[in-house]
Amino acid sequence: MRIDASSIDTRVDQRDQHLRSADSLDADNYPQLTFESTKVERVGDDRLKITGDLTIRDTTREVSLDVQELGRVKDPRGSERAGFTASTEIDRRDFGLEWNQALETGSVLVGDRISISLETELVLQSEE
Repeated sequence: MRIDASSIDTRVDQRDQHLRSADSLDADNYPQLTFESTKVERVGDDRLKITGDLTIRDTTREVSLDVQELGRVKDPRGSERAGFTASTEIDRRDFGLEWNQALETGSVLVGDRISISLETELVLQSEE
């Protein structure tokens, strides 16, 4: 899976711009975040655990995604489609994302834990 680093959307434009900057994802120099699966396990009727290598900037770490299959359908053209949601949580420092800012209250602006959520629709490709 490849995600365009400039496509990040937290619904706060100023925050999104900062996340794309060199302080964070550095989208100009590292335009993609990637995930390559190494293991898929069924953990329930509609649940999977997908383990793989997540790369952010130039750092790769193993992570596991909790995946729920939402269903399968045939579209009007006869192609089979499947919908999935996936989630995981990472420590941003594991990927070299160190920027932070101290607040007057003694805490910091950015937490270390990041929740990642994905919604995916896949289309089965014919073998032709």
